Parts: sequence; structure tokens; C-alpha cells
Amino acid sequence: MKITKSKPAAKPTVARKPRTTRKCATKAAAAEKAPVAKAEEKKDAEKSVTLTCRFEPGREVYAVGTFNNWLLWDKTKKMADKKGDGVYSITMRLKPGRYEYKFFLVTGGKGDWTEDVQNAEKVPNSMGTFNSVLVVK
Repeated sequence: MKITKSKPAAKPTVARKPRTTRKCATKAAAAEKAPVAKAEEKKDAEKSVTLTCRFEPGREVYAVGTFNNWLLWDKTKKMADKKGDGVYSITMRLKPGRYEYKFFLVTGGKGDWTEDVQNAEKVPNSMGTFNSVLVVK
């Protein structure tokens, strides 16, 4: 007598969710958050800011403040009088925030600090004078 094994009955197939490992789930969550992170980066993106002041032509004028750690003689913050008419300006890229600043005027090797007379927003400083305030949004 010959014994033959019969094939077991096929199990019905059920659609299942693909398995995700913790690593894949983290990547998926990170991918969902990516657009939010990009929006935050744009929010903190640097803005173009121009400071302008009027002094005698032929002077060296520097914009100095918390945006450059009050560094004197910072050539990147030297203001230009492009027309030679005493109107000095500088355009800087700054992140949103609150900055204090002054102008540093140089004549004959001597320097003098002055506030931005065109800006009414000022705060007292530790030297007994005032700093101008710039808010970048």
C-alpha cells in the first residue's frame, strides 16, 4: 500500500500593512517635518538693511553695534559716501532681531561716537550716553 501526502489547503491571503521599523518610521516623521523646518529657516533668513546718515563729506564713518560685537575699524561696516555729498550709507545682511548701534566718525585720526539722529528709538548705555536701536523683522 502506498501512502501519499496531500497538500495542505492554501491559507486565504489577507492584505497587511507593510512593516515599518523604528528607523523607517523616524525617517518618515522627519520627512513630514522637513517643510516646517524650511519655513523656520526662511523666518530666520537674513534681511537686507540699509543705514543712512549725513555728515561732512570726506570723513570715515563706520556703523558699529551688536551686529558686529562693537568692533571698531571693521572694514565690512565702513559706510560709503558714493556721491561725495555727505550722505553715508551701508547695506548689511542681518538676521531678525534687535540690534543696538552707533556711528563712529573718524577725522584726522580721532574718532567720535554719535547716535543715529534719524532714528528716534534709543536706549541708555553703560557709558552714560544712548545707543540707537534697530529691529529687523
